[in-house]
Order: sequence, then structure tokens, then C-alpha cells
Amino acid sequence: GAGQILSMVDESNRYKFDQACRVKAIELAASLFPDQETRLSINFMPNAVYEPAACIRATLDAARRVGFARRRIMFEFTENERMTDVAHVQRIITEYRKHDFATALDDFGAGYAGLNLLACFQPDFIKLDMELIRGIATSLARQTIVAGVVTMARQLDVAVIAEGVETEAELTTLQATGIHLFQGYLFAKPTVASLPQVWLPDALPPVDAHQTHAA
Repeated sequence: GAGQILSMVDESNRYKFDQACRVKAIELAASLFPDQETRLSINFMPNAVYEPAACIRATLDAARRVGFARRRIMFEFTENERMTDVAHVQRIITEYRKHDFATALDDFGAGYAGLNLLACFQPDFIKLDMELIRGIATSLARQTIVAGVVTMARQLDVAVIAEGVETEAELTTLQATGIHLFQGYLFAKPTVASLPQVWLPDALPPVDAHQTHAA
């Protein structure tokens, strides 16, 4: 499984692994996605990017080769690991934005310095960690925290994605806080090299250009 593969990634092969995953994800998205609006979301390793301008070349080449618009690619970085070089990550984000790539801060609320990273990077999206989502339908504390994050993000012009949504009660509660973008088993379970069957509740607006597929 994925855990076994990731356990074999170390300093000696991290860069090649990161680059290979990006290229493969773009190639698959170009062949699988049913329209010209659906986004591709790619997790990346900041410590695998030694020089942003040089390390993005393979990604640009792959997107150009298969005709996948760069504006449809979103790079996610996580706050779950301690970032020792915030300035380096900022350089990466700045370089990616030059090429019309979107950026997202993943697992927001689960790591070491979520608010500080949000202030430093101001990504296009933040993805709320599922631990904040679980039980939100019956937790006033979680509802209050999430509503506060949504208000703060709106003022910063950052979109919020709720990840790990598993029940309709969670979905309804999250919609009441002002969130419109969701990810989780309620809608579909992940598949390998194929598109999943997606279930959309009647209360959810039609899927738009912000729909994401993670790679």
C-alpha cells in the first residue's frame, strides 16, 4: 500500500520520487478527467524542492505535453510536519504562483503552527483537518472554531475545504458555517488510476471548477 511505498522514500530518492509522482498525476488527470475545469490536487514535499524554478520544470513540461492547463493544478503542503525553513516554502509558493498553480495548506488545525503558516503563506485554499470535522454536528466548540476559521479565511481571500466529511449531518453543519467545498467518504472513496463513483446530496450545489481530485 501507500504506507509501504512511502516508507522507502528517504533523502537519497525523495526528489526523484516527488518528480515522478507529479508527472504521473498530470498524465493520469489528462486522460481521466471528464471536463476542462476539474482541478488536480498534488501533495508535494517542500524538502524535496531544492530550487523552486528548477524543480518545477518537469511539472511544466508534463502539463504542456498532455495539454493540461496549469490553472487546474493545485499543490498541497501539510502543516503536519514541522517546517524548519519557512522562507524556503515561501519561495516555492511564490514560484508556483508565477506559473498560475494554486496552493493549499493541508491538514489545517492538526499541526504545529497553522495560524502562523496561514499568515506567512496565505495560500489559495486551506483544508480543514478531519479531526476538526469529526463530531462537528454535535459539538458547539467545533462549530464555533470552524466558523471562526471560515470568517478569517474569507477576510484573507482564502477558500476553505472541509476534508474527511463522512456523514450528511457533518455536511449540513459545515454548510451552515459557510463552507462550500468538501472532500470525504460521504461523496466517494479513493480509487487507483481511475475516477470514483461520486455521490452528491441534493443539498449540495452542482460540482464546479473548484472540485478537486487528489493525487
